[in-house]
Order: sequence, then structure tokens, then C-alpha cells
Amino acid sequence: MKGRIAALVMCALLVVYLVLVAQRAVLFILTGEVVAVILGIALFVLPVIGVVALLYELRFGIVTERIVTQLGAEGALPVDDLPKRPSGRYEREAADSAFPAYATAVEQAPDDWRAWFRLGLAYDACGDRRRARGAMRKSFSLRRAER
Repeated sequence: MKGRIAALVMCALLVVYLVLVAQRAVLFILTGEVVAVILGIALFVLPVIGVVALLYELRFGIVTERIVTQLGAEGALPVDDLPKRPSGRYEREAADSAFPAYATAVEQAPDDWRAWFRLGLAYDACGDRRRARGAMRKSFSLRRAER
């Protein structure tokens, strides 16, 4: 629940920021001066990119939550028994030692979206966020194709 509240607060702050930047962009464009118009157009592009990025991240979070709920109902989530640091992050050595089982599961069943999602969780536990998101995106596409 804390994560959702934090995400909503961040979304609200980003929306306020994007509206203010877009307003400033319109004011620059309305001046009619060439440099100000170019600056205004550039400022207008940034909020558009921000909205697209925000929607993309919200979609990622919603799909991830749905998959976690589904895997939890199926009893297919990995057991969370790895030791953690005081910060709540997994101890790297323990996560690294558990990782090969998830990689092997994907090698044995490369079209199994559940295996890819669990691999993404394993990458995340190891601290490799880029690969974690990549494995989860692969899981999303395989799951979507299965339906």
C-alpha cells in the first residue's frame, strides 16, 4: 500500500510540474520572438515525453502487480527466504547463489512467461535492475501472446 501511495504522490507532483512547464512553453511561443518560440517548442516536447514515460511506468507497475497476484494465487511465486540486509535489500551472495536455478528454468522452458517473471525477480534480488525489467517485459509479451 505504501508503494501505491508513493507512486500516486509522485505522479501528482509530476503532473503539476508538467503543467507548469507546458504553461511556460505556451508563454514563450506566444511572444513571437524566434529564440523564445524555439525554446517554447523545446519546453513543450519535454512534458509530452514526461507523460509518455509516466504512462509507460504506470503500465509496467500495473501489469507487474497483476502477474504477482496471479502467480501468488497459483502458488507459483518463489519463496522469499533469502537473507536481507537492514535496508531490506537481499544479501548479494545469497541472491547470486539462488540465481542459477531461475536461469536454468528459463533455458529449459524459454516460452514460459512464469519462468521469465521469476527470472526477473531473481535479477532484481541480485541488484541488476536493467536485466530484471528486461526479463519482466519478456514475461509480459509471452503472457500476452498466450492469451
